Amino acid sequence: MSIKKNNDEKKEDLTSRPNLSKKIKVYKDPLFNIGDIVKHRIYPFRGVIVDVDPEFSNTEEWYQSIPAEIRPSREQPYYHLMAENTETFYTAYVSQQNLVGDGENGPLEHPDLEEIFSGMNHGKYHLRNEVRN
Repeated sequence: MSIKKNNDEKKEDLTSRPNLSKKIKVYKDPLFNIGDIVKHRIYPFRGVIVDVDPEFSNTEEWYQSIPAEIRPSREQPYYHLMAENTETFYTAYVSQQNLVGDGENGPLEHPDLEEIFSGMNHGKYHLRNEVRN
């Protein structure tokens, strides 16, 4: 895949935001599945889920780079997304508490979708048979 890496959870001016992670109920079980279209609750991007970690599974450096006052809990599902915004396409790693469903807003334009998905139906992308485990 030819996509840029982006750390969506850390943004430059996050310290001025209230502690958003404590205002949201954190669920231990996944609310989303591979192929679901989601959008970030705070930042202007959306994506399709390509993998799910049952809890945080990235580097300590990445986790600590998120300002403490908005750092999400590790003990929740984290999702790997093929993401897009108005400027670019990239991969993102996002905590469940920061995602909401967005299938009703139509398909994505990510150029690498066809490598993993065969199409979409009812707001959800379907995995190609050859990429299923």
